[in-house]
Order: sequence, then C-alpha cells, then structure tokens
Amino acid sequence: MPLEGEYEPSQWDWVRDQVAEYEASGGQRANTLRDTGLPIIVVTTRGARSGKIRKLALMRVEHEGEYALVASKGGAPDHPDWYHNLKADPTALMIQDGPEPFDAVAREVEGDERAVWWERAVAAFPPYAEYQERTDRQIPVLVARRA
Repeated sequence: MPLEGEYEPSQWDWVRDQVAEYEASGGQRANTLRDTGLPIIVVTTRGARSGKIRKLALMRVEHEGEYALVASKGGAPDHPDWYHNLKADPTALMIQDGPEPFDAVAREVEGDERAVWWERAVAAFPPYAEYQERTDRQIPVLVARRA
C-alpha cells in the first residue's frame, strides 16, 4: 500500500529535481547520479517526527531482489534523517527501481552480513569507502526487501 500523506520535497534542489524527473519518466530519465552514469533508486519514507512523506535518490545496490540502503551522508559525522525514519518505522518504505514503486521493509545488517553488503555497496559506488574514512561512525547499511 503506497505511503500517503503530505509530501515534503528535499531541501536540496538537485535531489528534488532528480526525484521528480525519475518519477515522471517511470525511471527512464534522471536514473543515474548526476554525471557518473551510476544507477540510483528512489526511496520514499515517512518522517519520524513530522509524519511527512520524504523522497530521496540513493545508489542502486541490488542483489537477488534486495537493496542495500547505505546511510553514508557523504561521510558526515551524523546519520542522515532517512536512516532515523526507517529505524522508527522500517515498514514505512517504498522503493522505485524502474517504472513502478513497491512497498518494502528494511532492516539494519551487522557483522558478516554487513560486511558482504558493504562490499557490494562499494563495488557499486566506490566513494562509499572514502566516506567511511571521513567519519568516526560506522556507516549503517540497511537491507530492504519487498513487503
């Protein structure tokens, strides 16, 4: 069941524009991270405090129908807001990887499972390794699957 409620677009113009273009084109346009050519997915969550619908583009790290959601925030010292949203309600999640979004549920992975997913994430988007070097926190990895 699609997430419903008031949508609050990203404060970042490029994120807001990319999400809008991706959704409008069914994933045919704006489906890579800027000029990198690396594929993205659109992730929809519900704000843990505001209750508003939030949308963002994340790197596409898919394996056997599951997706890694890497809470890197570019190596910032704190976790991104969407991470807190999913920790508060891991079922308030939709993923769009192509024409149609689908309901998903997320769980944070740790230990050996995190190591495997982290390797996949870095293979898909090598800057993740640099982001980890920039911060003292361990960058969380959540794995999402269809609900």
